[in-house]
Amino acid sequence: MYLRATLLLTFGIAAAVAQDPYWPQWRGPRASGYAPKAHDLPVKWSETENIIWKAKMPSWSAATPVVWGDVIYVTTAETGFVNPTYDTRKLSRAAEKSSDKIFLLALDRKTGKEKWRVEADHGNQLFRKQNSSSPSPITDGKYVWLMTGNVRLVCFTTAGKPVWKRDLVEDYGQVGLNHGYASTPLLDGDRLYVQVVHGYRSDNPSYTAAFDKLTGKTIWKELRPAPGVLESKDNYGTPQMAVVNGRKEMVVFGGDIATGQDPDTGKELWRIGGFNPSAFQMNRTIAGLLVVGDQVIVGGNRGKPYIAFKAGGRGDVTGKNEMWINGHGADVPTSTTDGRYLYVLKDNGTMNCLELNTGKPVYESQRIELGTYSSSPLLADGKLYNINEDGTTSVVKAGPQFEMLGVNKLDGYTLASPIAVDDQLFIRTGEALYCIGRKK
Repeated sequence: MYLRATLLLTFGIAAAVAQDPYWPQWRGPRASGYAPKAHDLPVKWSETENIIWKAKMPSWSAATPVVWGDVIYVTTAETGFVNPTYDTRKLSRAAEKSSDKIFLLALDRKTGKEKWRVEADHGNQLFRKQNSSSPSPITDGKYVWLMTGNVRLVCFTTAGKPVWKRDLVEDYGQVGLNHGYASTPLLDGDRLYVQVVHGYRSDNPSYTAAFDKLTGKTIWKELRPAPGVLESKDNYGTPQMAVVNGRKEMVVFGGDIATGQDPDTGKELWRIGGFNPSAFQMNRTIAGLLVVGDQVIVGGNRGKPYIAFKAGGRGDVTGKNEMWINGHGADVPTSTTDGRYLYVLKDNGTMNCLELNTGKPVYESQRIELGTYSSSPLLADGKLYNINEDGTTSVVKAGPQFEMLGVNKLDGYTLASPIAVDDQLFIRTGEALYCIGRKK
């Protein structure tokens, strides 16, 4: 047992290190918004300065690009609206039909030129800040996976050839979140882990599932009962893996609780509450889990408790596993960490820096560029990159002293989070994908 646990932990660390040079899935190589191998990144750019290339996108999307080697994979709807702050009820049928397809694109990382595109799904649905291309793609360098907002899970080769497709609505029933489905699966080992945590617009139960990454076959599917009511049932995040005494536990948030499951069987191991003490019925949760080893940090929606706790245990561990609780969390952006400091970007453009292990504020409520922040911060090369919906990025020095390093404006409405690979930044606006770096 000890040998198995040691090998499992060693394999997990080795896998993370192997992926560090790339950005293979949502929140990057360590699922934390941290690019440990990025270097020599710029702090200043504009539409004409430090732009290596600019590739026009068919439509806006909140999906983050992913990178493996010299290829970038991007999901997008067929056509769209640069600023999707419209009321979808006023859209004409013609407008709805003009934005029907969801594509997966592969771009050459050196030039930004499109290598191929495939139709991954159809029936694009529009919501205020979301369409059916919101979940980010995932790759291991051999295959690319994509969950669409229609809850269809698809697999392609890195040459764009279809491998398999699953329609989870057809298999397991209608999904009903107030603002549409947007959860990205987690790739871990040979499995894709999926959460469907919902209930505002459907009476069907929430569930989690594991699928074989090569065949799409269901390995397990488990219901996930939770105490949340109305919109507090809805969660838009991604499962994460904690490592407890050398064993992995899949952690899922939503429905006013966090739960831990055995990734081999789906069996629930523990659950922890306390995230919605006022029982607010519209307590939907957007900001994702942050996991460092066996430490989980989550919550903070709309002033609710932001909680760090230890994974592990059995049954209801509320009040037993908490490390710290404060009110410094964010509603939409997912936090990032380097393992020492925890950086929290709030929707209103203020930043908190906390000690990861204690939750003690290092600095708090520091103002960056005014605006609404729906994307998550990137930590790379000793800097924090924070982009607002107007396409303006505030670059902040990482560490205990708050220091603004630059403010940079691009054209276009922006929901997607920035990423970094090597000495390049990639920023997706409503109109284009930018490759940003120091001109050599």
